[in-house]
Amino acid sequence: MAAIVLSTLNARYTHASLGLRYLRANLGGYREQTVIAEFTTKRPAAEIVDELLRYNPRVVGFGVYIWNTDQTLAVVKALKERRPDLMLVLGGPEISFETDGQELTEYADYVFQGEGEKTFSTFIANWFERGELPSVKIVRPDLPEVKELRFPYGEYTDEDIAHRTLYVEASRGCPYKCEYCLSSLDVSVRAFNVDTFLLEMDQLIERGARQFKFVDRTFNLSPTVSGKILRFFLERVSKGLFLHFEMVPDRLGDELKELIKQFPAGALQFEIGVQTWNPLVARNVSRRQNYEKIVENFQFLRRETGVHTHSDLIVGLPGETRASFAEGFNALFALHPDEIQVGILKRLKGTPIARHDEKFAMHYSPAAPFEILRNKDLSEIELARLKVFAEFWDLVANSGRFPRIRELWGQQTKSPFAFFDDMAQALHRRFGRTHSIHLRDLEAAVQDYLIENGWPREFGASLQKSAHHSAPERQSLHLHA
Repeated sequence: MAAIVLSTLNARYTHASLGLRYLRANLGGYREQTVIAEFTTKRPAAEIVDELLRYNPRVVGFGVYIWNTDQTLAVVKALKERRPDLMLVLGGPEISFETDGQELTEYADYVFQGEGEKTFSTFIANWFERGELPSVKIVRPDLPEVKELRFPYGEYTDEDIAHRTLYVEASRGCPYKCEYCLSSLDVSVRAFNVDTFLLEMDQLIERGARQFKFVDRTFNLSPTVSGKILRFFLERVSKGLFLHFEMVPDRLGDELKELIKQFPAGALQFEIGVQTWNPLVARNVSRRQNYEKIVENFQFLRRETGVHTHSDLIVGLPGETRASFAEGFNALFALHPDEIQVGILKRLKGTPIARHDEKFAMHYSPAAPFEILRNKDLSEIELARLKVFAEFWDLVANSGRFPRIRELWGQQTKSPFAFFDDMAQALHRRFGRTHSIHLRDLEAAVQDYLIENGWPREFGASLQKSAHHSAPERQSLHLHA
């Protein structure tokens, strides 16, 4: 039994919702009446509803994200059919913008937009103690003062620590205004008290936590703060820690470089979002970056550190042609990041990229995750081909299952993009899909492609053998949602 149930549908079991844990941690005297019930998007709605109703709750709150909006709608509909009296509250980034036009809103009693820790706590207290409810259905809370929030890390269970990714944050917000990103709407960067935060991290480590994913949008924005955090973890890195940070690609000062060099290989992963190598496209979406500094920092990370580098490019940005994307991919590839994540532009609700819809003829899918279908510079066929490229690139080049694959790039005349684009299309013709492909079938298909295109059979066989004996999965904490 629980009066309050906080729930969401995660993309994978290994993901643990930081937002739900913040809500529970800040419920004051009602925390003990609250449970967190997380599911995955693959669970049938009927099973989820059955499990939620076993708590006999007074209120159920859902976190809504781009990857779970359709599945959440199915659950919400079923909940209201089974328990019309149930108080249903929604929050999260996907429901926080363009709220009125969403079908989910019709089934909710209340929607809390934005950061809702304090507002939700007040809502519960007013309702439970005095029977008072908000006068409007859609509630826009004021931004909470982050230093007044209770940290959520005590809400991670022993099972979470043993089996799931632990998400942590030392700051909220982003100073940049990249128009495809919800962080462009932030008014400022707000930092938690770093000393108190590190005490929380120390407690997690004492409980056995070893993998941490920082969700700060710009971890290295303040060298003073990021330096203090890195020194803290460096003192404990011998315990076998693995840390993921999202880094501003052109901001890496000497002090941070010296600290980073001291970490053992495999302890740090940097997510370095480049997004486009075309300065004109970057200006179109209000992204500021110094490409010379990006090159310099990648070279430093590769030559002088053991950092695992994960970099991002986006397909479909306004003004980006297939040719300019290929040129950018080749330029980034030449810097030797360990992974290049090729993402398809998504039209996130509320983001300013909507201002380009008419000029660049931006057409998006009406279904989640709202990916770009075509625009002025990329036809639907070209975008579909680039999506095939992206998905097979992840299966083959990023997966860690083909560690010798990079040996190909220096042994042929085509550019890396052209070479892999041809391979991806051949694999797609063979399977007719980019998902649910057995590893052995993928290995055989890659080997066949190489042999058919003139590579020695011995190389193909050794590539396949190395895939069998490589690590089963790269140690990577980025999300694919």
